[in-house]
Amino acid sequence: MINTQGMSPERIKLLGLEVISRELGPDVMIEFLQQFSTGSGDYTKERKKLFTGETGESILNKVIAFRESKEK
Repeated sequence: MINTQGMSPERIKLLGLEVISRELGPDVMIEFLQQFSTGSGDYTKERKKLFTGETGESILNKVIAFRESKEK
């Protein structure tokens, strides 16, 4: 067992996520975490507004550009 005495709540949360990811894998970790949050709103409507006129390639290019801007 890990001694969490003196750790901040944020550090404990990150440590827990690391353990879950390592033991279950990232895909199962996501499924596990989704059990605790149902979300809100209507993603289908929001998605249509957000991505109107976008293609998979245009979105990918934006992600790549964003990542490259963070590396600088």
